[in-house]
Amino acid sequence: MSTIDALRYPIGPMPAPQYYTEEQLKTNLDAIATYPRKLTELVETWPDMLLDVPYRPEGWTVRQVVHHVADSHMNAYIRTRLALTEDNPRISPYEEQEWAKLADSSLPVAPSLALLTNLHLRWVRCLRDLSPDQLARTYLHPGNQQTYTVADVLALYAWHGEHHYQHIARLAQRNGWEG
Repeated sequence: MSTIDALRYPIGPMPAPQYYTEEQLKTNLDAIATYPRKLTELVETWPDMLLDVPYRPEGWTVRQVVHHVADSHMNAYIRTRLALTEDNPRISPYEEQEWAKLADSSLPVAPSLALLTNLHLRWVRCLRDLSPDQLARTYLHPGNQQTYTVADVLALYAWHGEHHYQHIARLAQRNGWEG
């Protein structure tokens, strides 16, 4: 893996849809449940000068990454609810690169950290007691014409959170910002 790929995908590429064991489902759910606290503990005390550093050349700033995670996980929460209540709904994709340029991406990170905390509380409660049939419910992503199960969403967003956490944590490590 090239250096730029290692910076871009610090924990490897996004997982492909598959069959998940009960243990994998629990691990993914636990990752989603603990993610907001983990991210908050990493960045909540960082000054603006650190939040405004890109995690890699030509990459988003830490601030943009935190806001992106909130945007992305809000979309995933809604997509989960759609999959659980409609028959294979066609979800609405969004342009994450364009969202990262919107004015609210320059806000302090505290609102997005609070949003993630409360969003994940609801999302995890929604996911915790799903039956195998509910975990197998699907939605269609028109951007890649792929169908995702709710179980796939758990795996994807467990990966997504850790992927962006590692962007930030490894930036801090490379720059000696760790306490």
